[in-house]
Amino acid sequence: MAYGDSDPRNGLSVPKATKLLIAGGFGVGKTTLVGAISEIKPLRTEETLTEAGIGIDNLDGVDKKTTTTVAMDFGRITISSHLVLYLFGTPGQDRFLFVWDELSTGAIGAVVLADTRRLDDSFPSIDYFEQRGMPFVVGVNCFDGARRYEPEEVRIALDLEPDVPVILCDARDRESVKTVLIDLLRHAQHIAQQQRAVASTI
Repeated sequence: MAYGDSDPRNGLSVPKATKLLIAGGFGVGKTTLVGAISEIKPLRTEETLTEAGIGIDNLDGVDKKTTTTVAMDFGRITISSHLVLYLFGTPGQDRFLFVWDELSTGAIGAVVLADTRRLDDSFPSIDYFEQRGMPFVVGVNCFDGARRYEPEEVRIALDLEPDVPVILCDARDRESVKTVLIDLLRHAQHIAQQQRAVASTI
């Protein structure tokens, strides 16, 4: 996949910076996921929810949420000496979708974080990445007290293609998040290999 190039000054391998997006509906756990995995203090652009958002932001199922991301979350994780991931969490409300085009520039793939209690909130993210041909996986954030569904049940409910990975996860748990990101990297690598194979036959 993406590996670093040799630095001609010292012959050492330079880590390859790889950009990933963390997307999904409002209150699904994107900020929590970035914070759980980032090896640096995450950059957050959260603001307090105000009455101005009443009638605009859908708070069904997240009525206890008091803040919202208005630009992005940013974190970093070193996978190996060859690979460093930069994570960009997107804002969840529709009124901030204009930010997505800027954030997606240069990204190799995305995690669509889903909440089974509000699966409909996942469709805008899924549609966005499908329309742009960007590889993505669906991470089902298993909230405490929420009914558990099998990945295949979620795939059917979201009408996903058979090759899109669906992973059950806990956005609070570092190892669980790491599994999701590794699955995304593998999926993106597989898609890239398929595209190269097709290009070689043209």
